[in-house]
Amino acid sequence: MTDKKIEEMTYEEAVKRLEEIVSRLENAEIPLEESLSSFQEGIALSRYCREKLAEIEYRVEYLLKEEQQQSFDLEGGKTGENNGDGDEK
Repeated sequence: MTDKKIEEMTYEEAVKRLEEIVSRLENAEIPLEESLSSFQEGIALSRYCREKLAEIEYRVEYLLKEEQQQSFDLEGGKTGENNGDGDEK
């Protein structure tokens, strides 16, 4: 395990550490207990990275929706879509 806690890592640091663990597990003959410990750390890092990506995706979607709403408001609510009575606005 690194000196830095997973929660304190940036996404990039976590991915780099995960890559190191995968490489070590694939290429080195290490004791079983050490392999298990590394595997557990890798699982935690993988979970952390997935959560970070989901958080960023949510924030991007929120910002895009906010931008669309502002554009809609600036246009006075006009979209050129059918208003339901057969006439376009």
